[in-house]
Amino acid sequence: MFNQASENNNVNDVPSSPLHIVDCALVTMATGYRAQNLREFSEGVSKVPPDSIYHHFWGRLLHPSFDEPEFSNDFAAWARHGLHERSLAERLSVIDPVEFPDVEGLREEILEIVDERLDKQEYIPWSKADNQFYFLRSKLIILDSGIEVRTLEELKEALKMIPIGGVFYHLIDARRRTENRTDDFSEWLKSKGRDEYDDLVRRIEAIDPFFSCLETIRQKLIAIFDEHVPEDDDE
Repeated sequence: MFNQASENNNVNDVPSSPLHIVDCALVTMATGYRAQNLREFSEGVSKVPPDSIYHHFWGRLLHPSFDEPEFSNDFAAWARHGLHERSLAERLSVIDPVEFPDVEGLREEILEIVDERLDKQEYIPWSKADNQFYFLRSKLIILDSGIEVRTLEELKEALKMIPIGGVFYHLIDARRRTENRTDDFSEWLKSKGRDEYDDLVRRIEAIDPFFSCLETIRQKLIAIFDEHVPEDDDE
C-alpha cells in the first residue's frame, strides 16, 4: 500500500502533501494537414498546432514502432522511407526535443533543417501517393492508478509497479506542465526544501528520456532510487 504515511522518523519521511501517481493514454486525431513532397511538409510543419509537433516526437514512446528503430521521430522516418532522403532523415533523427525550452523552438529547428535542404537543390523530393505524411495530434487522457506516495521509500517501491503511461506522464509530459520545466518527481522532492534531496533530484533531472523506451527509463529511475534510498531496517 502506498497511501499511508510512514510511521518511522527517518530520512525517508516526507511529512507533507502526497504525490498522486496517474496513468495516461494518447488519443490520436487528424489535423487536416498532409504532405506528399518536402515543400508541402515544410508548410505543414509551420502551420500545425504545437501538439502535433509534440505528438510526432513524443507520442512514439507510448506507441512504439518496432519497424522504425533507426529513427527517433516520425518526421525522420518519413524523410527516409517516404522521400528516400537519407541525409535529411539522419539530420532530423538526431534532434533531441529535450534541448528546446518549448515546442516552438523545436518547430523552428525542424524548419531550418528542411528549408536548408530545399534551398540546396533544384528538385523537390516527392513521395508516392500512398505514402503521404499525415500530420496528427493527440490528446492526453489521464487515468487513476490508485497509487499515492508520501515517502521516498514508498516512491521507490511504486516505481516498480506504476503503469508505463505513468512514467510518460510524470517524467516526460510533466516538462510542459511544471513551472520549472522538469519532471513531477523532482518537483515533488524540491517542494520539501531539504538539501539532502539535491543530488537525487539532480540525477533524476539528468535522465534524457527521448532516446530510451519507457521501460528503460523506469529501470534508470529504480537504479537511482536504489542508490539514494536505503532499505527500511524496521520492517
